[in-house]
Amino acid sequence: MEKIIELKNVKKIYHMGNEKIKAVNGVSFEINKGEFCCLLGTSGSGKSTLLNLMAGIEKASAGEILLKGYDIRHMSEKNLADFRQHYLGFVFQAYNLIGSMNALENVEMPLVFKRMDAKTRKRLAEQMLIQVGLGSRLTHKPKEMSGGQQQRVGIARAFVARPEIVFADEPTGNLDTKTTMEVMELIHAMARRNRQTIVMVTHDPRLASYGDKIIHILDGSIQNVEVIKTAEQIEEESKAEIEKFKKIQQEKKKARSEKLAKLMGKKMEEIKDEAKENN
Repeated sequence: MEKIIELKNVKKIYHMGNEKIKAVNGVSFEINKGEFCCLLGTSGSGKSTLLNLMAGIEKASAGEILLKGYDIRHMSEKNLADFRQHYLGFVFQAYNLIGSMNALENVEMPLVFKRMDAKTRKRLAEQMLIQVGLGSRLTHKPKEMSGGQQQRVGIARAFVARPEIVFADEPTGNLDTKTTMEVMELIHAMARRNRQTIVMVTHDPRLASYGDKIIHILDGSIQNVEVIKTAEQIEEESKAEIEKFKKIQQEKKKARSEKLAKLMGKKMEEIKDEAKENN
């Protein structure tokens, strides 16, 4: 299976006066293309810092961070920003939606940065919101939606540009149990459908169980790496999810056609009745 992320002896040291705090301490691991990888650890374990290093949000103090074979640690800010726009997506715990924009406009944002034309942007954003179950909320602003709905908008925004890697930092941290499970199922299904790589931070072993690989973090170091699913199992799940999605789309298309035919039939009957009355 193709490697898409590789870390080699990565360190992050913060200086607090004369004290050195090793937030990430010599971490090395690999993530393959299409894997759902969970970084599992308690609060303060260094898992969110590690995610930020991998996403290029923070700079590592030492080591190599290779995404698609490129060492992002040595990229210029401009090249790193371009790389993020082309290959990375983000799902945040706090949603990070723009309050003055509606759901459709928020989801369009990554496509704006890609300089996509307005008509195509709107079509893709609308399709994505329909996929996450928010087809009736396109014009709603964040304050008009529940936490679960806002996070679904955040997921749509993260996936709309089809990034190869999606980083998710405690994406269900502000949600109730039922909504948490719905959001996790959604992220998992979207990733499988598009064969995307997910790197998710969580403190909850139940959520980590969605992963194909679980990396246990403690005090900035890796304690254990659990490989839950093989490359073959991941591929089988992807194929099954793609077929399931195709079937759902076909059923929706059929339902729309039947509804249109029914409306046309009704209209024709009305025209015939009107013609009879005129005669």
